[in-house]
Amino acid sequence: MEEKNLLPIRVSDFNINKHNHDFVVMAGPCVIENEELVYKVAAEMKEICKKLQIPYVFKASYDKANRTSVESFRGPGIKEGLRILEQVKKDLDLWVVSDVHSVEEIEKAAEVLDIIQIPAFLCRQTDLVLAAADTGKIVNIKKGQFLSPYDVLHIAEKVKSRGNSNILITERGTSFGYNNLVVDFRSIDIIQKELGLAVIFDATHAVQLPGGMKGSSGGKREYVSSLACASMAVGAFGLFLEVHPEPEKALSDAASMLRLADVEKLLQKCKAIKKASI
Repeated sequence: MEEKNLLPIRVSDFNINKHNHDFVVMAGPCVIENEELVYKVAAEMKEICKKLQIPYVFKASYDKANRTSVESFRGPGIKEGLRILEQVKKDLDLWVVSDVHSVEEIEKAAEVLDIIQIPAFLCRQTDLVLAAADTGKIVNIKKGQFLSPYDVLHIAEKVKSRGNSNILITERGTSFGYNNLVVDFRSIDIIQKELGLAVIFDATHAVQLPGGMKGSSGGKREYVSSLACASMAVGAFGLFLEVHPEPEKALSDAASMLRLADVEKLLQKCKAIKKASI
């Protein structure tokens, strides 16, 4: 296998290249529930990552447009959501990432977001990907549960066709029968070494049981730590974590989110494993 050089990208204060033994963390609640929660999680995550010397990007969705049920909580919407993200970005001096769902959203989102995220279910929507690429910002493509690792090359080529090489691929598992996901860790090697694209591993969505609770998604948060550590052992360049002070009370992805109090211990383990793996 001929190993390709990774496309160079700077995420916050982190330069992605194959010699780094560091990694970047994208973490926050699944959805913006309220301003107080956003500030609490962002501030605590910043302190944890500062202590461990890990670059940090805050994530939260202003609109969860792909909820299982029409009755599910979706968030404050783009106007209020971007206002909150812009304020936390300014007040805490953080990079922020959120997902977009239509071409019409992207111009406004790009005024605030440092990284524009393409949701897994929309990763093959050409117009959406091209519009995100046209901003010149980093485009974080969440690999669909229905795609092989090789398939993301075609999505990345869409971004590159607009002269934008700022591409991240987020691995979050593959559909395995009904209401289940499985992670093939060969995917990280394939995407990074064969395709030359940096991988962020989504350790919380990877433990989801999509639609497994008859109207909402279930999950197995007890496996988040094991999967996150495994991703560091095979060389992922970042971790994507959904975290909440009280996951059981979360308004989205309650069963798969990591407890905020457990994050520091996990990141300590991941940092040691990543360093040992180089």
